[in-house]
Amino acid sequence: MTMVSTDGNGDSHKFNKYAAASSVVASLICIIFGYDTGVMSGAMIFIKEDLKIDDVKIEILAGILNVCALLGSLFAGRTSDFIGRRYTIVVSAIIFLVGAVLMGYGPNYPVLLTGRCISGIGVGFALMIAPVYSAEISSAKARGLLSSLPELCISLGILSGYVSNYFFGKLTLKLGWRLMLGVAAIPSFVLVFAILKMPESPRWLGMQGRLGEAKRTLLLVCNSEEEAERRCRDIRVAAGFDENTKEEFVKPAHNSRGKGVWKELLLRPTPAVRRILIAAIGIHFFEHAVGVEAVILYGPRIFKKAGVKSKDKLLLATVGVGIIKTIFILIATSLIDRVGRRRLLLISTSGIVAALAVLGFSLTMVENSKTELLWALTLSIVSTYAYVAFFNIGLAPVTWVYSSEIFPLKLRAQGMAIGVAVNRLMNALISMTFISIYKAITIGGAFFMFCGISVVAWFFFYFLLPETKGKPLEEIEALFSKGSKRKNSADIETQTVNNG
Repeated sequence: MTMVSTDGNGDSHKFNKYAAASSVVASLICIIFGYDTGVMSGAMIFIKEDLKIDDVKIEILAGILNVCALLGSLFAGRTSDFIGRRYTIVVSAIIFLVGAVLMGYGPNYPVLLTGRCISGIGVGFALMIAPVYSAEISSAKARGLLSSLPELCISLGILSGYVSNYFFGKLTLKLGWRLMLGVAAIPSFVLVFAILKMPESPRWLGMQGRLGEAKRTLLLVCNSEEEAERRCRDIRVAAGFDENTKEEFVKPAHNSRGKGVWKELLLRPTPAVRRILIAAIGIHFFEHAVGVEAVILYGPRIFKKAGVKSKDKLLLATVGVGIIKTIFILIATSLIDRVGRRRLLLISTSGIVAALAVLGFSLTMVENSKTELLWALTLSIVSTYAYVAFFNIGLAPVTWVYSSEIFPLKLRAQGMAIGVAVNRLMNALISMTFISIYKAITIGGAFFMFCGISVVAWFFFYFLLPETKGKPLEEIEALFSKGSKRKNSADIETQTVNNG
């Protein structure tokens, strides 16, 4: 017999398999994005040789994915409010499919760039919708774990991209990189049909006034009728309906499909919404401002600068980055609902600062030495892996979990879209300028710069991000009301210590 305990809110501590399965399927879209990111790091070596293009075109090819993702994320917010969270994931999978086919065909640079742009739009959709769907379908106790699944899937995708580089790289020059990029069409096609078996987000249904459907979905993703009723009541209140209504359908407010949301977010926000928006934009800004894209996308170049010469060894060293990333994301998913978002974020950022300082130092020593320094080469590789570990145990998953849960229901999709747009903008900026930056200030200097930015990030997180662990989505807005956030953070951290 399975014992199921409940907390004061009536939430069962038993893990709901239906909610978990739905979140897993929704998060699979992020594997395709991760694959596109990881595979390009190795594919660029072969593309440059085959198409005879220079470093500027390589930087554009690397970064254009994120420029287009920025646009895609802004459209995705309104789209998901209009057609629903589930069908927005379908749209994302179809866009990925088209982009992968074009890149796999890739007879010349313009066609390859077009395919990369289309895939970028799919990335914007995927990064906005997967965490939002997972956050809205999960309970408060499991939300951190389920909302971090998209980041885990990105890691798995990046790792599979690195492995694909290694094996397809052994084929002929013209065939190898095209298969690396085109194979992403297969999971995109399968996912279109898998997503149709998932339920719609109960919170989106509630926002449309489809309260009966929302309640039936909640009965599937909750462990008891009591929990389903409590969550349904919270949704009715958040959507502006009578919390005790028993109607199957209630006519929704005029902005239930996203109308007027930009005004409430940007032009006339309440003080709490303004603080939420600053927190979301800030955490997405710093996720990439600390330089992760330089390591993920240009890993082979970093290892080459450190002294690793052969293509096989460069690609194998990069596979190590993917393995470390995946392992520490897995660890983070088990910690995020126990340790808390805020504490994990601060520990992670502290480790990033230390790792970047060591990486900057070791690469500077390698670059300025006339002889091969084995200790500096070893230190460069170890500090790169340490950086990836610290980044993925905190900042990587917390960014997506935190920003998907802090916005009020009617602002969530488009608020998250703004965060994703900033995220992709920073990603594109680092992707398209890293080579130029390290040529201007040396590769060691580039990582010292990222180290300084990481210090600023730590202080931003400490002062502006309250803890959200264990709070129902409908209660989180209150944490950002003036005077409540530091008190809440202290209470949560004290509770965590007491629970041991």
